[in-house]
Amino acid sequence: MHLKPYKKNFIINTIEKEFEKSNIPTIDIGDSIQMSILIQEGNKQRIQNVEGVIISKNKSKLSTTITVRKTLQNIGVERVYLIHSPLIQNIKIVKKAKVRRAKLYYLRSRSGKATRLKTKFSSNFSS
Repeated sequence: MHLKPYKKNFIINTIEKEFEKSNIPTIDIGDSIQMSILIQEGNKQRIQNVEGVIISKNKSKLSTTITVRKTLQNIGVERVYLIHSPLIQNIKIVKKAKVRRAKLYYLRSRSGKATRLKTKFSSNFSS
C-alpha cells in the first residue's frame, strides 16, 4: 500500500506524540542543569544524578538531543542525551546563563574560571 507523503507525516507525528514527554522544562543553551538518569547495572537499576552545562541542542521532535559538558578532575567530559528518553527521570534547571551563541563549543578550549558564563537574572525563572 502506497501512502502519500503528507499522510505518512501525519501517521509518524501521531505515533511520536505518544512517546513525547510533557514535563520537560524549556531548556536553552548555556543552562546549568541537573538530570536524574536511570542506570542498569546487571539486574539492578539505580538513579544517577548528572550535572553540567548545555553546550548544544539539536531539535527534531522526538529525537531532540542536548550535549552536556562537565569537568571531572580537570578533564572535560561531554555526553549527548536524548531528552525524551525513558531513562531520563527528570531535568532540573539549576542556573540560566546569558549567551550569544547557538553552540558553546569554545568552552572546550578553556579551563578553570574562563569557562564561567554570565548569569541571567529573570523574574519568571522556573525549574
